[in-house]
Amino acid sequence: MRLLAVALGAASLAACAQSSVVTQKSELRASRQASVSYRTTSPMIRRVAAVRKHKTFTARKDARGTTTAAHGVASFYTEGTKTASGEKFNTLDMTAAHPTLPFGTKLRVTNVASGQSVTVRVNDRGPYVRGRVVDVSYSAADALGMVGKGVAKVKLDVVD
Repeated sequence: MRLLAVALGAASLAACAQSSVVTQKSELRASRQASVSYRTTSPMIRRVAAVRKHKTFTARKDARGTTTAAHGVASFYTEGTKTASGEKFNTLDMTAAHPTLPFGTKLRVTNVASGQSVTVRVNDRGPYVRGRVVDVSYSAADALGMVGKGVAKVKLDVVD
């Protein structure tokens, strides 16, 4: 008798569970069909994103025979283990990151406010902050006198 009662109870529970699953599936199917019909009947909206084209530097000859690559804001960086050129990053080297100049290019970076300048070698890509033209290593930043502020207005001249 107990065994029959347990079997009937289990069967009724299984039937309840199955009916709720079927109900959920049918509700899900109905909502999917409604969303698909909504998508197909809704007007197509076209979004256009504004894209800034990348401009390479325009070189102009200086009176001294060097090429002025850019004017802008420089920053410095101290983190990283490997540069984009593949060499190990060293904060004590006079190196820089520039977005377009070839690796190995020598740049004279001049702090416009103080007149201090340093020659660096491009071995990395960057900077990745809008409005900046070059990232220099910590040693170069120290020689330019920009470690305290973190950024400085500079002029870049291609030396070699």
